[in-house]
Amino acid sequence: MDERWLIAPEEGGGAVLVALHPDGQPAGEILREPDLVAAVAARPQVTRWVWRSSTEIYPRLLAAGVRVERCYDIENTEGLLLGHEGRLGEPRSAAAAWARLSGRPVPPDPPLRAVVPGEQSSLFEIAVEPVPFEALLRVYADQLRRHDLAEYPDRMRLLTASESSAMLVAAEMDLAGLPWSADAHREVLSELLGERFAGSGEPRRLTELADEISAAFGHRVRPELPADVLKAFKQAGHQVKSTRKWELEHLDHPAVAPLLEYKKLYRIYTANGWSWLNDWVHDGRFRPGFLPGGTVSGRWITNGGGGLQIPKVIRRAVVADPGWRLVVADASQLEPRVLAAISRDRALMEVASDPGDLYKAVSDQAFSGDRAQAKLAVLGAIYGQTSGDGLKHLAMLRKRFPKAVAYVDDAARAGEEGRLVRTYLGRTCPPSGHPLDEAMLEGPPADLPATDPRHARARGRFTRNFVVQGSAADWALLLLAALRQSLAPLKAELVFHQHDEVIVHCPAEEADQVTEYIQQAGNLAGTLTFGPTPANFAFVSTVVERYSDAK
Repeated sequence: MDERWLIAPEEGGGAVLVALHPDGQPAGEILREPDLVAAVAARPQVTRWVWRSSTEIYPRLLAAGVRVERCYDIENTEGLLLGHEGRLGEPRSAAAAWARLSGRPVPPDPPLRAVVPGEQSSLFEIAVEPVPFEALLRVYADQLRRHDLAEYPDRMRLLTASESSAMLVAAEMDLAGLPWSADAHREVLSELLGERFAGSGEPRRLTELADEISAAFGHRVRPELPADVLKAFKQAGHQVKSTRKWELEHLDHPAVAPLLEYKKLYRIYTANGWSWLNDWVHDGRFRPGFLPGGTVSGRWITNGGGGLQIPKVIRRAVVADPGWRLVVADASQLEPRVLAAISRDRALMEVASDPGDLYKAVSDQAFSGDRAQAKLAVLGAIYGQTSGDGLKHLAMLRKRFPKAVAYVDDAARAGEEGRLVRTYLGRTCPPSGHPLDEAMLEGPPADLPATDPRHARARGRFTRNFVVQGSAADWALLLLAALRQSLAPLKAELVFHQHDEVIVHCPAEEADQVTEYIQQAGNLAGTLTFGPTPANFAFVSTVVERYSDAK
């Protein structure tokens, strides 16, 4: 039996709560209890807690050792429903939902407060506009009704339920933290950058490289300033538009080699140097503040510390506790497998049923065994590389996998025509012309009119990729939900997620079991998300003591 209760915090640590009927109406009297944590802990029979926001309540429960199995996050759900209705970007707070429902002026969403380094509690201290408990009841009941109006109501219910579950996972990952050795991090910085000079000066290796660069140009140049570098190259007879690696590495000038090394090391120094270490790593853990669905495609982001951009060399500092291991699992060639599942292309599903190298299998069927061409063709179909050689590759791919190519072609056409495009579960792209939509488009200059054909083509490239990448993000939600349930009886803890990768920190003796659970969760997520298909959502998992050893 699915027993649901709505709960909301009150001042002083108390709570107001009520049991719910399946239609969202109260199934009993509204109760007030002096302690929110105790109110939840006293009702283990509740299968799903309905609340305004997981970030408002769940960290408080976790801090007291209370873990819930499922929740329904009203504000997260409001954002998904608005998107499905073509209103992505409208305020999604419970206060805004209540204002729309009651015909009042809609307040803007409060700004998300950035994470304060080292203060985990700041993740959840977000100013919110008060909403009466009875208003929350009305909003929740209305959301249930709006699910029924979706293009595929059952899929939409699965999407909102799985993203609510992801909010629980994110809070639990932030509580656990990614194991991080400050000593190992300092060793890496010393090896790469050398010792630090007193005061605010750069470390020795950066200073040496800056001197080499200036000597190569014959005058003082500040390599951390792109304008300085571009001016110096121009004076030396080289006209370049940027200081990007691909533009500089072909120049015949003695400053190029030290400049490229400086840029690489300077990025580490500023993004993950000693200051970052002091700010973000405490008690052997890094907690960046995971935020599910932080992008329009559904991919996660972090709220601080650059948690999803850990440089490969810095991963040496991600070290398991003594006697524990890191199980690092990457979904193998995820997006082509997702394309097979959502398009129901029989031939591509057959290829994707093999947990081995999908691109090699495609090359054997359509590209005379040329794996490189097959990979370019598949990724070109997904990402919109449909000109030049990409057009020739796409034609070969279309001949062998017609339904798969037609699926992304149809999504691109819909995008070009300004129509809404959805993932398999119902996550929806921004409406045409919406600021969020324009921000996602790459290619057209900003001063072009919206009627310019290049805008339509850019939107088509975006929606072509959106249906695949977004459906992969939907799959990842159910992967995490399934894995969370499997790990519950163990000591193992989920500590990291990035699109197609998860890291589980576990005692060494649990590592083999965790590896098996990850693969089982991946395939279960495939069935739950896309229905029965032959596609195999294979993982490549490694058991290591250091994150860097997994790559």
